[in-house]
Parts: sequence; C-alpha cells; structure tokens
Amino acid sequence: MKTISCMNIDMELLSSFGGEIKLYKKGEIIFREGDHALYYFQISEGKVKLNNYDDEGKEFIQNIFGKKQSFGDSMIFLDKFYPINAISLEHSKIIRVPKNNFLELLDKHPNISLGMNACLSQRLYYKILMTQNMSSTNPVLRLKGLMEYLKSYYEDDCQHCFRIELTRQQIANLTGLRVETVIRVLKRMEKDNLLKIVNRKILY
Repeated sequence: MKTISCMNIDMELLSSFGGEIKLYKKGEIIFREGDHALYYFQISEGKVKLNNYDDEGKEFIQNIFGKKQSFGDSMIFLDKFYPINAISLEHSKIIRVPKNNFLELLDKHPNISLGMNACLSQRLYYKILMTQNMSSTNPVLRLKGLMEYLKSYYEDDCQHCFRIELTRQQIANLTGLRVETVIRVLKRMEKDNLLKIVNRKILY
C-alpha cells in the first residue's frame, strides 16, 4: 500500500477555516493558466482535469482527480502563477479554502501539515520516475511510467483496479508516441498481464 496519495481533509474542518462549497458545470474552468493560486481545492463530488496547451493548441492532460481528492496544492506555497488549467469534467461540487486561511489551518493542525508534506513528496517522487521512463526508447516503459504516475495519486495499490481516464490519443500526446503504437503496446501489455482492457477501458 502506498503511503499518502492525496489529501482528504475533513469537510467540517475546512468549513471552519472559511471553506465554501462551489458548484461547477461540466466544462467549466476552475482556474486558468496564469492565475494566482488563491485557494485550496478539494473535490466533494465530480471529476476535474488539469491540462495545458502547446503553441499549436494541442492539449496535454497532466492528471484527472475525483471524489475526496485535492488539486493544485503545491502552488499554495509559492508566489507563482498556475502553469496549468483546472477544468470540471462533469457536474462537480468542490470546497475551496482561501490560501491564508488554509495556511492557518496547517499551522494549527501540524498532523495535516505533515500529511501534506508526505503527499507532495510522493507526487514529486513519481513525477521523477515518470520523467525518467519518458526518456526511454522502450514504449512499454513510457506507458508504465505514465500509468504509475497517475496511479500514485490514489491510495489503492491493487493490481488492475485503477482506471486510466485517458483516451489512446491523449496517452499518445503525453508520451510522445504515435496512437497506433500506443494501441499496439497496450495489447502487448495486456498479453503480459501488466494491465487489463475491459470494454476499451484500461485497468492498471
């Protein structure tokens, strides 16, 4: 079992520090690339994707988050602009806490602060592993690196139970492979019992 994959702070505690529930429609932007990080966000219901676009308008999905997960956490501690967008993938209910209030929460609840440090450290660790695998000429290692990184945000470490919420084209865009190569390699990985494909859905 992994240590800590994503923060899930008690909703009542977040509310007591000024947290407010916001409702987002499918496709609605939660924050944009270039915005200041002003809030801590945690999903109560729904799904959110983090993405950005290159100069040609091609989309790169960084991750997809679901219920009880937080996103954009690391930017709270930096006086920087978001390098990504956050977009609701479905009707979502999200609690957001103003940055200063959230920092006060961490100061008064050091156990949560330690948990967040562990969470951010784990994300950085898997990000490094993914980057290393992405430099490989072996397409299997590229796909495994991406899937391990995505799975690292979830606590459940069981085999073939994590659903990859990306299309074949999106996987190709993220790994620098041709979509035909991705399809062929996924079939090979399934044959080698590295993943399962059920109704075209990838389970890693």
